[in-house]
Amino acid sequence: MYPEDAEGSDRRRASREFWRSRLKELIGMDDTSGIEILATIRALTRLCEFVEGQRSGGLELSGPRWGLLLALMAHEQSGRMQGLTPSALSRHQGVTRNTISSLLRGLEEQGYIERALDAEDHRVFRIRLTAAGRKVVQSLAPERVAFMNQLAAGLSSEEKEQLIELLQKLRESIVAHAGLHSGPCHEGS
Repeated sequence: MYPEDAEGSDRRRASREFWRSRLKELIGMDDTSGIEILATIRALTRLCEFVEGQRSGGLELSGPRWGLLLALMAHEQSGRMQGLTPSALSRHQGVTRNTISSLLRGLEEQGYIERALDAEDHRVFRIRLTAAGRKVVQSLAPERVAFMNQLAAGLSSEEKEQLIELLQKLRESIVAHAGLHSGPCHEGS
């Protein structure tokens, strides 16, 4: 933590204690950690989406759209040039088919992806990067990754690794305790 954040840290701690005590009064339980963790994750998600929106440089590349472009590029770089199905991309992103359709439509309108019929199964579409899509990933990836690393610079390398492990463990706990087994919105990425 940065030294100038000591006052902010005290405010955050006081705010957490205030809400923790209100929740305990409301629900009559001492342990409110579950709701606190999930509320923090939701707040971080909104904050990240806001920051990504501010940094998109007018390209309208939200985090989810950027994730799709990266997935398609990684798929290509591994030598699989046939592209991915919308269902595979839905599972990768952890979103519903309706959401993936909307994201793909936006990327297609931007000229970054194309849909093509599968060579073997003409009922299936494959999604591939266009030359413009490859160019935008190659040109923006270093800057975007560096910026995301900068956002996490307040954590040590060990803290980052620990946080990643804890978040993955939390994801597994949510899947297990919610009775989920498989599906597009809760598979690992």
